[in-house]
Amino acid sequence: MPGLPSTLLDSLQQAPGFNREAFAGVHEEANKLTSLRLHPQRLSPAQQQEVLAALAPITAERVPWNSTGYYLSERPSFTFDPLFHAGAYYVQEASSMFLEHAVRSVCNLQQSLRVLDLCAAPGGKSTLLQSLISAESILVANETIRARAALLADNMTKWGAANVVVSNNDPRDFARLEGFFDLMVVDAPCSGSGLFRRDPHLVTEWSPENVELCCQRQQRILAEAIPALKENGLLIYSTCSYSPQEDEEIMQWLLDNFEVEGVPLPIDPAWNIVTTKVGEAEGYRFYPDQLKGEGFFITCFRQKSNNEFVRKQKESLPRLAKKDTDRLASWVEAAENYVYTDHQGTVLQLTPMLAEDLPVLQKALYIRKAGVALGQLTPKELIPDHQLALSIAVNKSLPGVELDYDQAIKYLRKEDVKLDDAGKGWTLMRYKGMNLGWAKVLPNRMNNYYPKELRILKAPGSQAASTEEE
Repeated sequence: MPGLPSTLLDSLQQAPGFNREAFAGVHEEANKLTSLRLHPQRLSPAQQQEVLAALAPITAERVPWNSTGYYLSERPSFTFDPLFHAGAYYVQEASSMFLEHAVRSVCNLQQSLRVLDLCAAPGGKSTLLQSLISAESILVANETIRARAALLADNMTKWGAANVVVSNNDPRDFARLEGFFDLMVVDAPCSGSGLFRRDPHLVTEWSPENVELCCQRQQRILAEAIPALKENGLLIYSTCSYSPQEDEEIMQWLLDNFEVEGVPLPIDPAWNIVTTKVGEAEGYRFYPDQLKGEGFFITCFRQKSNNEFVRKQKESLPRLAKKDTDRLASWVEAAENYVYTDHQGTVLQLTPMLAEDLPVLQKALYIRKAGVALGQLTPKELIPDHQLALSIAVNKSLPGVELDYDQAIKYLRKEDVKLDDAGKGWTLMRYKGMNLGWAKVLPNRMNNYYPKELRILKAPGSQAASTEEE
């Protein structure tokens, strides 16, 4: 990889825990780590071990600060692993998985929480947050850039939860939701120095001027979004930058300009995470020469100003008639626990809290995805949506066909798959018990309903897709 800029090394000389020689040395090694986080709601403990075993001869080692995170001994081709497409796991950098420890340390996850992931694409932290919160809580995963918001929506579909909204908004739009959120995560756009090992071309883009621009952008994002945090709500701020201007100086700026207080996190000394103090607030630095992970910074604050969300008028979502919801019972497990509404001809499955809050969110935000799209309900049948196939609430007893590896790859390429002894009608295509999508089996053929935009286009052995990792 290109040599590290001397201006970067000089600027970090006084940063807490910085060791110039060791830091430069670990970057010269060009050792790329690969890690993933298993889906705890989709996989039983036994299935989690089966997924890891399926990667053999690659071995897995636990990430110490995350309950379902694993380092891999080498990088497989995730594009050609059907379990990746089935949402069995998310490929995520190990240091950023520390968000789980932070959230568990500061939040009562038994409560019904409104959670915002403000800068969410491609979805690593959003899928992590959704795995932590209760089924009664809601998560708004937001991305400003339209193309990245589409990728975020695809990854949240793969995660399969009905308590998630994906929005495509500038941070300033969240001022319309003053005092709405209990927890706000801002993984801010940054200069990216923490990712130099993983993405060496970022080295050539780094400059002190870019650090300053990022610092200003981070302040704007926070200033516009913080009013949406309720009194005693929690703000978790993170970057993948080593620069103090984007880390400790942002902490000081928050303390100087807002009614917030720092919330310390318990840190196991064995993790070798560097604790940094700004006043009474604490931040946490991850250096790749000191732990197994890339560069990362995270800190937590509590909102003290008297922000309280007030509903101006009670609005309710139009609900599907009972005769129609009764027809959905065979498609969804515990169907009575959800709310169903029709959106432009597609039935949406929502958790009750999301159904209550969705009219408010629709007024304030541009919504790309809400809940799980079940499909189109015609007088004769439900034409199922791909989102239903990947839903964690899909009825496990629905007709399905277990595919072998070659069949699964053909299906994911949206090619015809020869099926023996398959029943007729809508059928789930499965691999190792995990749903991949729908096919409609006819007397003399099957129609492959895997979404065209998601199909595998790459040839085996080609470079891994950029959508494989946060």
